[in-house]
Amino acid sequence: MAKPGTVIGWKLDRVERESLLAAHPPRYANAIADHVTLQTEAKGRPLPPDVRASIVGRTDDEDSLEAMVVAIDGTTDRPDGSTFHITWSLGPDRRARESNDVLKERGWRELDHPIAITLTPARF
Repeated sequence: MAKPGTVIGWKLDRVERESLLAAHPPRYANAIADHVTLQTEAKGRPLPPDVRASIVGRTDDEDSLEAMVVAIDGTTDRPDGSTFHITWSLGPDRRARESNDVLKERGWRELDHPIAITLTPARF
């Protein structure tokens, strides 16, 4: 697990977060809907640039983890080979980083229409 302050990516706009959670209610008790990771172990690296972003898909392990797939400047492919996403909600004893495993194992389903979102470069 990366230490706080060593991950770079983008934070989801707080006002949009509330609207998105209302429009797409979390399936599991712990709503996350916080950020999109670009790189872990990025201490000392500059923040990423501003980007165009939209939610384009969804995955759910049907047990206790759901995530929304995000296109960053037109691609869902993260440089490390994983998929850009926002962990949406978790059940007990789950961690946000497990979204990567669910996406790898189960893939994701495309939404009918992309949902434009506002992301701000951040370190977390």
